[in-house]
This record gives sequence, C-alpha cells and structure tokens, in this order.
Amino acid sequence: MLPDADACYAAILAHDPRFDGRLYVGVRSTGVYCRPVCRVRTPKFENCRFFASAAAAESHGFRPCLRCRPELAPGRAGIDIGSRLAQGGARLIEAGELDRGGVEAVAARVGTSSRHLRRVFKAEFGVTPLEYAQTQRLLLAKRLLTDTALPATEIAAASGFRSLRRFNAAFRERYRLSPTQLRSRAGARPAETMRFRLAYRPPCDWKRSLAFLAARAIERVEVAAGDAYHRSVRWQAGAQELRGWLGVRPLPSRALLEVELSASLAAAIPPILQRIRDVFDLDCEPAQLQRVLPARAEGGAPMRLIGSFDGFELAVRGVVGQQVSVKAARTVIARMAERYGEPLEGAVPVGLARIFPAPATIAALDVAAIAGLGIQPRRAEAIRALAQAIVDGQLALEPRAPVEATVAALRAIPGIGDWTAQYIAMRALCWPDAFPAGDLAVLRALQARTPAQARERARAWQPWRAYAVMNLWASIGANP
Repeated sequence: MLPDADACYAAILAHDPRFDGRLYVGVRSTGVYCRPVCRVRTPKFENCRFFASAAAAESHGFRPCLRCRPELAPGRAGIDIGSRLAQGGARLIEAGELDRGGVEAVAARVGTSSRHLRRVFKAEFGVTPLEYAQTQRLLLAKRLLTDTALPATEIAAASGFRSLRRFNAAFRERYRLSPTQLRSRAGARPAETMRFRLAYRPPCDWKRSLAFLAARAIERVEVAAGDAYHRSVRWQAGAQELRGWLGVRPLPSRALLEVELSASLAAAIPPILQRIRDVFDLDCEPAQLQRVLPARAEGGAPMRLIGSFDGFELAVRGVVGQQVSVKAARTVIARMAERYGEPLEGAVPVGLARIFPAPATIAALDVAAIAGLGIQPRRAEAIRALAQAIVDGQLALEPRAPVEATVAALRAIPGIGDWTAQYIAMRALCWPDAFPAGDLAVLRALQARTPAQARERARAWQPWRAYAVMNLWASIGANP
C-alpha cells in the first residue's frame, strides 16, 4: 500500500532512499517515471502520479527514466503473509519462472494457488503477474542493452521474448525507442565479461558481509579479498549446464554493488542476478530491522542475512560443520571440490580454479568414498542422502522454496537435526525467521541454558530472528 500523495511527494522532495523500490513517480508533463532517489529537477506536485511498482507506472503509459534507471531499484521485503507471497512471486518472475511455467508454476513455488497469488499480487503491486512479467522483460532488456555488448538476438532470448520481432515491437510500443536507438545512447561495452549494477537501501556494512564470506570461503572455489568477492558458478539453464564465474564489489557512495559475470553465463542472467541479490540480501530494509533488533554495541548498520549461491554446497557445509570448527570444515569441503568438482576453464580471476561438485556427482558415490574425505560415516550418509533428494526433485535448496516442507524434509534425513535444518533454511533458503536455537554461540550470546530458553528470549525478534542470529554471532566473534 502506498502512503497518501502528500507523503509520497515528501519522499520525492527528500530523495529518501528508504522508499527506493517501494515508490515510483510518473511525471505527466514528460511521460517519464522515476525512482524517489532520482536527481533530476523535482516535478511540481500537480504533475505527479505515484505508483507502487514500475509495472504499475508502465501500465499507465509512463516510460522509465534513462537517468535513474528504475530497473536498478532494490526489491521489497514483505512484512505480512500476503506481502511475502507477492514479493516471493515477484522475485521468481524476475528470475524468469513465469516464462518457463506460467503463473501456476510461480504460485506452486511459493506454496499457494494461482488465484490467490493473482489477488495478493494485485494488492501489492497494482498489476497482474502477467503485466509485471512483461515490464520485467523490457526492463531487463533495457539493462542488457545499456550494460552489455550482447547481440540483440541474445538479449531478446535472455529477457524472455520468443522472437526478435516481438522484442523489437514491444520495446518500441512501450518505450518509443528502438533497441538500437537505446544502445547508441548508452555507448559500447566490452564483450569479454558482462557488468551490472545492483542497488540496495543504505546503510550496508559491506566489510562485515565480506568478512563473513571470507571466513567460510572454499579454497579455489571462492575468493573474498580486498573489497571484492569472486566465485565459480555452475547453473542449470533448461537442458544446458552453464559454467563460469562472478565477481561482486561495492560502490558505497552510490548504494550499489557492481557485478561482473563471465560471458559464458549470458543465457542465465536474470536468475543469476536475482541469486546475487539474495546472497547479499540487497532487498533488506534496514529501517525495519533497526526498530526490532538490539543496537550493536559499536554502532553501525545491522548485519544483513548473507545467503549462499549454491544451496547444495551450503547444505554440505552445514553437515560437515556439525561440532567442528569453521577452519576444519573448510578444509574438508575444499578437499571435496578438488577431488570431485570440475576445473574452471578459460580466463578467470586469481584464486578460482574449481567448480563445486553437482549433487548428481555426490549421489553417485558410495558412502565410503565420501567418508574418505575425512567425514564421519554418519555425516557422509547424510550428505549422500541430501544429494540424492535434490537429484530426485524432493528438495530444492534455494530462496523461496517452501520453508516448512523443506525443513521437515531435511529433518527426516538421518544425521540432520534441527540446527542443520535451520542453518540451511537461514542461508540457502534465505528465510528471515530461521532460528538455530541449539547453536552454541547463540546460547552463549543470549545467556540461555537450553534451546527452549533461547527461543523464548528471541520471541521479540520475530519474524527477523535470522538477522538476530547474524548479529549475535558478530557480537561475540563466532563463525558457525
């Protein structure tokens, strides 16, 4: 729901970043819509019309501003159940799920009916899922034309258009520019890699986020050094398996992360960019968290919920890390990547050389082979069972997977208890209310003797308990 028009205009006058991604202003005199952080001359109140989404603005005939680029705005964090369903559906649409399976597939992924999803979607964004998807296709195409040197045919396919002709027609109809005209305005881009910028709402403690990843980085699979994070990537794009790498570094003065992708990942740009948004929690709303979470003793922004790019990799880490140090777990997991992963080929960033093994590779091993990496046999059995469940389609360890069903399925695997299941929900599913109550560091930080006592003391933090865990770990220097 939007605030009233006076409050919306006040946010526009203040260029308030807290409303970025939650409010758009259409200017009747120009036919253009902007983000509240746009630095062009503020329009007169009587010329403004306010919208809850870019799709709603475009459905009323407004074109995106070429300066503030609405396609770069951060997403939104849902608060109530309906809002969370709508936001989860939106993230899946942005990742291309509707193009693959329709509204029914999106609804199934977020655990609701297509009818209910349409209803909550309209309430949240002011448009239907199909209208939202069309706007996202065009905004993605606009981004690719501006930020990459990909040919128009590849951009059309990556954006979800079934033909170049339909892509050109839709672009002209909506934006009154041809793709060629927009690209000529943007200028040429290098073709070896692809660069994108992802916005977030400040403040963001990038140093702490990077330190969190650095403490857990798998040798030759990930590198977190200086101010940047790099990792190898395996991505399934339909029947095609893509391999490549990504890099992320901050542009703090502009509240942006700069992302670099190898050209080999071009066929999966939308879902990979969405996964990066999830990993670094770019849709977080710090103002909400600061109202709920205890203030950090040293001040500064609360830690974001740092996710995992590869859910299976994270789950293996969770199993291996039961009752052992982070350093010991890293050694074992790096050994697995070296022995059963694949080489990362071509020109790659320094420090990257291996791709973590796919679930099918680990599922094909016997337990003794997994245990031979230095893993206790019961945990080796759990890792193999995890891999097999993913291969069989019984588990999807990724953001927006059904949380309760996934946690129950994880607990049903011998060797996986509540701590591991909640840790996986927290970092692979990016579930903001996950809470590993039995975590020793959490118990120590809360001065609780039992998991039940920890749950009681964490009740006030719902539905943001995973953020509380991140900040509790940071407060005592723990590295689970």
